[in-house]
Amino acid sequence: MDVLSGCRTFVDVSAHGTFTVGAAAGGIPQSVASRRIAALEAHFGGRLFDRTSRQVRLTPFGRALLPSARRLVELADAMAEQARNARHDPFRLVLPEICAAPVLAQLVLEARRHGVHLELENAGPARRSELSHTPEVRAAVVAVPPAEAPWQVPLGLAGQGAPQTAVVHLDTFRPGRTDRGPRRRIWIQPEDDVPHVRDRLTRLRDAVGLHPDQLAVARSLVTAAAQVLGSADVLLCSAVQAEELGLHWRPLGELTVLRGYDVAGRAREDAERLRVELHRPIGRCLGVPEHVGRPA
Repeated sequence: MDVLSGCRTFVDVSAHGTFTVGAAAGGIPQSVASRRIAALEAHFGGRLFDRTSRQVRLTPFGRALLPSARRLVELADAMAEQARNARHDPFRLVLPEICAAPVLAQLVLEARRHGVHLELENAGPARRSELSHTPEVRAAVVAVPPAEAPWQVPLGLAGQGAPQTAVVHLDTFRPGRTDRGPRRRIWIQPEDDVPHVRDRLTRLRDAVGLHPDQLAVARSLVTAAAQVLGSADVLLCSAVQAEELGLHWRPLGELTVLRGYDVAGRAREDAERLRVELHRPIGRCLGVPEHVGRPA
């Protein structure tokens, strides 16, 4: 039998002294209240009420059980309230600073459909990693090597001029002997100032003979974009970012460079829920190409 429903009716009837009023207080028909009390009496093996008149009185057995019944009902009500609050508690998620407002809004909307009320923040790679280990947030999308990443974002070079080739080779940035102008630079934005991106490009820079200052880390994406828009320099970025900035994008010819992302947080179930239920909308925020699905 449903002990909780029986105890709830037991408490209501005892409080009002009649089955009619007690049933009404519980929002059920009197016949249902009578059946619940009878089932509760059968379950516990004793009569709860004397029904000698229209008024009902607790039996000694009923008086002994009533305090426990009240505690059970109060505990169930408190648990239900906690569940309602938990469903609507903000889920603080930290995302990269590269995410655009329209796709962030779509992420929040999709999360609500899954019962997750996101409260979004933006931060750089180091700060996101730091926050993922603190109680300040529920989870953070952190930079990880691509081999470990549920989300991978291809990177390339973007500039003002449209390249004449399908890929851009870094060795074409090597100045000729007769060049007198400033060396063309490749700008790395803060989001990509992580070892699995920066170090690979540094090794390639040295291998193709570029000057060290031709690979530069900008203090912000805005600073990097301004440098590119005002010169022949290029920006290391995703195709989505290039489109947002009005730049022409091509992948690198010498190697494949990827941003890798995963979710980190103190609760493993929180991270897994985001990976599974919100995989695609989070991917859109990060710039994952639309044709790339969730890894098997």
